[in-house]
Amino acid sequence: MKAVVLSSGGVDSTTCLSVAIDKLGKENVATVSVFYGQKHSKELEAAKAVAAYYKVPHYVLDLSQVFAQSNCSLLAGSTKEITHKSYADQIKENGEGMVSTYVPFRNGLMLSAVASLAMSLFDDDDVEIYLGAHADDAAGNAYADCSEAFVAAMTKAISIGTYDKVHVVAPFAAMNKAQLVGVGLKLHTPYELTWSCYEGGDRPCGTCGTCIDRANAFKANGVEDPALL
Repeated sequence: MKAVVLSSGGVDSTTCLSVAIDKLGKENVATVSVFYGQKHSKELEAAKAVAAYYKVPHYVLDLSQVFAQSNCSLLAGSTKEITHKSYADQIKENGEGMVSTYVPFRNGLMLSAVASLAMSLFDDDDVEIYLGAHADDAAGNAYADCSEAFVAAMTKAISIGTYDKVHVVAPFAAMNKAQLVGVGLKLHTPYELTWSCYEGGDRPCGTCGTCIDRANAFKANGVEDPALL
């Protein structure tokens, strides 16, 4: 069995990588990041650093043209500003449903692309694609492509389309982010190398939705965020 971890350079996907390596050994694991037209390169740099730390192969796919028509606030060509509020506050204000940082069907597109890459890299092996989706992202239908229903549907489609050779694994789909971080701390995940902030400054902004969620997850585990030490 081989594994390809969809790596954004953030907490969730890096924890997935530590889980995959713990299960299969680093010699059977590779990482892949996606350039989708995001406003900064910090997360791609972090993903590269994490792969180097674990000494696993790292690939980068360019899917930016697919999102070139989108006005999602995370994209370089967007006219929208990134919202600096927690996801819970955004849902409270605007009701359940898509948040402004949802990139159209991003996880679906990335999983499909990585399934193709996985078959090309490991044509003689079964492959697991690790996705860092967790329950907090799916809450309130903020990110529909992080839900358990979405993961189940994509798992089935990819399995059928790859002759049952490639399977999606989302180990945290039923966990919240604090539980995810708890798993990563036990596996000594190198969180000091990760980047989660939607802004691309020298330091995390601390006020965007993902910064707030990240801080709360480490706080719930009784530790300081290693990236801020």
